[in-house]
Amino acid sequence: MHDRATFTRRRVLVTGAAAAATSALATRTAATAVAADRGTPAARPTIVLVHGGFADASGWNDVISRLQNAGYETIAPANPLRGLPTDVAYLASVLASISGPIVLAGHSYGGAVITNAAAGNADVKALVYIAAFAPDKGEQLGVLLGSYPGSLIGESTRGVPFSNADGSTGTDLYLTQDKFRAAFCADLPEATARLMQATQRPFSASSLTDVTQAAAWRTIPSWGLVAGADKAIPPALERFFYQRAGSRRVIEVPGASHVPMISHPSTTARFIESAVQATC
Repeated sequence: MHDRATFTRRRVLVTGAAAAATSALATRTAATAVAADRGTPAARPTIVLVHGGFADASGWNDVISRLQNAGYETIAPANPLRGLPTDVAYLASVLASISGPIVLAGHSYGGAVITNAAAGNADVKALVYIAAFAPDKGEQLGVLLGSYPGSLIGESTRGVPFSNADGSTGTDLYLTQDKFRAAFCADLPEATARLMQATQRPFSASSLTDVTQAAAWRTIPSWGLVAGADKAIPPALERFFYQRAGSRRVIEVPGASHVPMISHPSTTARFIESAVQATC
């Protein structure tokens, strides 16, 4: 009798657990269906961070760590810096390899790359410009850079000729050691600026004359961060870009140099996250 009673109690417990599991599964299934009906993504978006000229993806490191700690899948591909046609095609291939929604951020020249590469990609839900170019179709970055005073880039660069495999030639732009910090990262320590200058990645001068082929901000919501003391892209030009794009939110970081993602990583990360929360 004792064994039979124990068996009966176990059967009740197992049956009850199975029923609870079935109920929970049904609840989750129903919730998923409701979420799908409402257009809610099943997963968080992938955040893609694109660096600009004279830099590499490590400039995003402190932002990446904050976004990863907040639970976001985050990648920062190496922008080739070989001119818009090459760089746009490369980034477009990276975006095509990602499943699900994407929030795409670009710094400096990287803003021009995302502006072109995101066009026609329905998975890109937001564009975030961090002290960045946001050109329109038909525009050239060199012309835009000269439309407002205040940039030190022209007087701070030197050109180095290079040859391509097909025999054609080009010119790489480098920021000189004596002017790197003032033009690029005046709010960072001198030792940090020296390291950045020594490891800078040059970008092709053709990037300044390449013609923008598409303007993704015309169809994709945008966010814009103005670096208040930027000596590479004048703050007034950044404001112009974001206003023209009808950016949903624009913030300005007073005193920030051209690299706010390095000098103000928490502010930059929170700003990117605000775009995620508004669109995904």
